[in-house]
Amino acid sequence: MNKVYLSNALKGFLMGAANVIPGVSGGTIAFITGIYEDLIEGVKSFDLDAFNLLKQKRIKDLLDHVNAHVLIPVFLGAGISIVSLAKLLKFLFLTYPTQVWAYFFGLILASIWFVGKTIPKVNLATIISFLAGTAIAVYIAMQVPAQENDATWYLLICGAVAMCSMILPGLSGSFVLLLMGNYTLIMVNAISNFDFAIIAPVGLGAVLGLLAFSHLLTYLFKNFKGSTISLMTGFILGSLMTIWPWKNEITNPNIVNSKGVMKVIGYDRYLPETFDGATFFAIVMVVVGIISVYFVEKIGEKTKEA
Repeated sequence: MNKVYLSNALKGFLMGAANVIPGVSGGTIAFITGIYEDLIEGVKSFDLDAFNLLKQKRIKDLLDHVNAHVLIPVFLGAGISIVSLAKLLKFLFLTYPTQVWAYFFGLILASIWFVGKTIPKVNLATIISFLAGTAIAVYIAMQVPAQENDATWYLLICGAVAMCSMILPGLSGSFVLLLMGNYTLIMVNAISNFDFAIIAPVGLGAVLGLLAFSHLLTYLFKNFKGSTISLMTGFILGSLMTIWPWKNEITNPNIVNSKGVMKVIGYDRYLPETFDGATFFAIVMVVVGIISVYFVEKIGEKTKEA
C-alpha cells in the first residue's frame, strides 16, 4: 500500500510539474500513468453520498468512496510540485528557453502515441473526433492573450477554466491562464510569493470547476470512450504548436502587466538556420523528453501490477 501511495504521489508531482508549463497538460501525464479515470471518478464521488458519510462520521467508508488512495497522494504531489518548481522553471525559461521548450516538445510528441494507442477501435467517429481535437488546440494556440485582471470574480473564472483544461490531456491549464492574461500573476508571482489574496479565489474556482467537469468526463468515458480518447489525442497533437521550441516572443510596447513588463501577444516560430551547440542541445532535449514518457508509462504499469 505504501508503494502505491508513493507511486501516486510521484504521478501527482509529475502532473503538477506539467501544469506549470504553458502548453503542457497534467491530464496527459495522468492518462499515460494509468490513473486518469480513477482520478476523475474519485473527484466525481464528492456527492451527496459522500456528504452523508461525512455527517455520519464514517471516515473510512468516505475515504473508500472518493478513491482517497488516489486523490490524496496525487493532489499532495501536484501541490508540492507546483510550489517547489515555480521558481526553478522561471529561472530555466529565462536562461535556457529553447532547450526547456524542446524537452516538453519531445514529451508531448511521444504522448500522442502513448495516449492514441489506447483508443479501443478506429472508425469514422474517432477520426472526426481526432481532427476536431487537433483543430481546437491549434485554434486556441493562435489566440492573442487578454490583459491581466486581478478582480476576484475573474480569478474565480480563471481557476475554474484552467482546472478544467488541466485535467484534459492535450489542453494546458497554464496556457489557458496565459490566454486569459493571468499566467504571470497566478503561476509565477502569486505562487512564488504565497499571495493568498490571489491564490484563494483561484483555488476556489478550481475546486468548483473540477467537481462540475468531472461528471461530464465520467459520462463521456462510459458512453463514448473511443471518441473521447481520440479527441484528447487531437488536443495533444494540436498543442505541439504552442510548445514549438524555436520561437520569438511578439510583444506590444503599449500593453504591460502589473510589473511593467511588455505583454506577449504571440510568437514568431522558425526553424534553426545553423546547427550549432544550442541547436544540438535542444534536439537532445527533445529525445530526452520522448524517453521520459516511456519511463512515465512504465511507472504506471508497475503500479497497476502492484
